Amino acid sequence: MNGQPITEQPSAAAPLRLGTRRSALAMAQSGMVAREVTRVTGRPVELVEITTYGDTSREALAQIGGTGVFVSALRDALLEGRIDFAVHSLKDLPTAAPQGLVLAAVPEREDVRDALVAAEGLTLDELVEKLAGAGRPARIGTGSPRRMAQLNAWATARGAQLETVAIRGNVDTRIGYVTGGELDAVVLATAGLNRLGRSAEISQHLDPELMIPAPGQGALAIECTTGNTELTTALAALDHAPTRVAVAAERALLATLEAGCSAPVAALATWGRQNELRLDGVVGNPDGSALLKMSANGPIVLDESAEQQAAALGRALADRLLGAGAAALMGERAR
Repeated sequence: MNGQPITEQPSAAAPLRLGTRRSALAMAQSGMVAREVTRVTGRPVELVEITTYGDTSREALAQIGGTGVFVSALRDALLEGRIDFAVHSLKDLPTAAPQGLVLAAVPEREDVRDALVAAEGLTLDELVEKLAGAGRPARIGTGSPRRMAQLNAWATARGAQLETVAIRGNVDTRIGYVTGGELDAVVLATAGLNRLGRSAEISQHLDPELMIPAPGQGALAIECTTGNTELTTALAALDHAPTRVAVAAERALLATLEAGCSAPVAALATWGRQNELRLDGVVGNPDGSALLKMSANGPIVLDESAEQQAAALGRALADRLLGAGAAALMGERAR
């Protein structure tokens, strides 16, 4: 087992084993959580690197299903007792609750926005305008049908020339398509770039008015087994209730649509005054020819039923989207 110590503080207690994917981003995220767990428990934490199917497959996420491909191996390690807890990007988590596991904490969310990394540091408008003058469309890479749908819809609404290109790979690989001249820009999550210390490479933050993020984007999920009540209680100190409630609304919308994390579905819950939660949802097709946008608002009482209240808001908005034809836009729905 590959364990990577996070702290050199002496401790009589055995290190807690934190399961993580091997990517630079996953390791950075897990390292952040490990330091916080050591702070609240006083115990050292070691990272246990686990390879998931999503890391080894070269197929597009939409082809391999997307849902759970970055998560299943970590969950297996938890249930088999090879690790004590796991850290996931919350947007990768299937919406179905896993048997034997508990979502012990959802730390405070990072920046939810998507980010454009473009040649010469150009904004989306500047890039499209410059390349239109050169007589060709802007070629923008992303592995997300959600991003493709909203980028293409943006271009269609403005009569802009834009071509979305399906890509895979880690952050270095994706940005390398731009620096190497194969693509004019790529779209990545701002949160990931921030956590990797690469925010200076962002050309433009794509605000939700232009592109609504994936359900759960920018949030982390800390899971452990239901039987490990002592650790579950300790990890609860890292939970951020407003984030947990917001993502509950987003994930309920996703679950009701029966859409996987690779479907062209976007959702963002934001807090307003007097604990009112606003939920924006988008369903489209990747070519951007059809895009459904709807929103819902509801007051949330921040008590033990807050997640259920938020989930009800998410289900209600999903029902409205389905009534307006969302299923046909998503294609095959997740099972």
